[in-house]
Amino acid sequence: MPGHGAHSGRILVVDDQPANLKAVSGLLSRHGYEVATAGQGAEALEIATGHPPDLLLLDMMMPGMDGFELLAEMRRHPELQQLPVIFLTAAQDRELLLRAFAAGAVDYVTKPFIPEELLARVNAHIGLKLTRDRLERVAHERQELVNLVAHDLKNPLSSVLFASEVLQQKACKPERIPRYLTIIHESTRDAIGYIRRYLEAQKQVAAVDARKLEHPACLRELLRWLADRYELQLEAHGMHLRLDIEDGDNELPVAMDTRVLRQVAENLVSNAMKYAADGGELTLAVRPGSAGAWQLRVEDRGNGVARDRQQELFRPFTRLGVREDGLSSGLGLSLARQIVVNAGGNLWYEDRDGGGACFVIELPALAVA
Repeated sequence: MPGHGAHSGRILVVDDQPANLKAVSGLLSRHGYEVATAGQGAEALEIATGHPPDLLLLDMMMPGMDGFELLAEMRRHPELQQLPVIFLTAAQDRELLLRAFAAGAVDYVTKPFIPEELLARVNAHIGLKLTRDRLERVAHERQELVNLVAHDLKNPLSSVLFASEVLQQKACKPERIPRYLTIIHESTRDAIGYIRRYLEAQKQVAAVDARKLEHPACLRELLRWLADRYELQLEAHGMHLRLDIEDGDNELPVAMDTRVLRQVAENLVSNAMKYAADGGELTLAVRPGSAGAWQLRVEDRGNGVARDRQQELFRPFTRLGVREDGLSSGLGLSLARQIVVNAGGNLWYEDRDGGGACFVIELPALAVA
């Protein structure tokens, strides 16, 4: 039995008799439940749809909208379809009991009720409801984790597949073999690193004090890494890679972990290969951003994104186009923006001057030691 004052669930009590409402709500409140009351069906429906309870105690025989009609209306709302209902009845009328169970009730209590019996039934069904909710949350979190792992593994494994397929071709240039082997080795190492991180339950990147970053990303080094990893793949897609960065010795450190920023940038580069190959060019540029920030700009000469689709770009499970291989989940841009925002930056889309798409990552700059 819940302890006094403990929050153990929210119960909606519906009865047209004020004395019954007072007695039941008082008993439940003393045993730690949050209680809402309603004296008629329409009022109960408004309360339940506005703040869904964990359990409904319902007098089936009420004037106006009775309990059966109320229950039928509630079942029309998705958030109330699994709501457990204990109905209150003045007599153990067999036909009434059968009708109530057929309507979706899970239990009943006769009036006048015995406090211990009412509490025992409430505790049992509240416990089942809250346990089911916890299991559903766990299942949802696990599914999100699966989505994250699958998405993040897709880019390095695609690089491994690309390099290994080229190596199997007789026309593979001997002087390029070491580079393809490096792509396979580093991509496999990245994939294992992602798996290890998820197994350690680091399911998302939290905002971190820039001074505590162990391996802050440097934009100049990032562009070199992206060129080494993707230049040959872009070439195979008929695209030329161009790096555009200001001269200077500053590596341009920013407030994000190196591996995490690589993941985000890989998503943008792989999207360009999928949807903008006909443009023939991909530019990776670094520019000063707002005060104290740097921008990484991923610019292509493809068809861009229609204005009526731009609002949807960063929503989960939204695709830029149709993939014949069925590998695109539409999670990439949504996850990428979430990661960048968590690091104190931003990610957005712009139409590129002269045609094409431009995705911009803006991150706080770190002071050069």
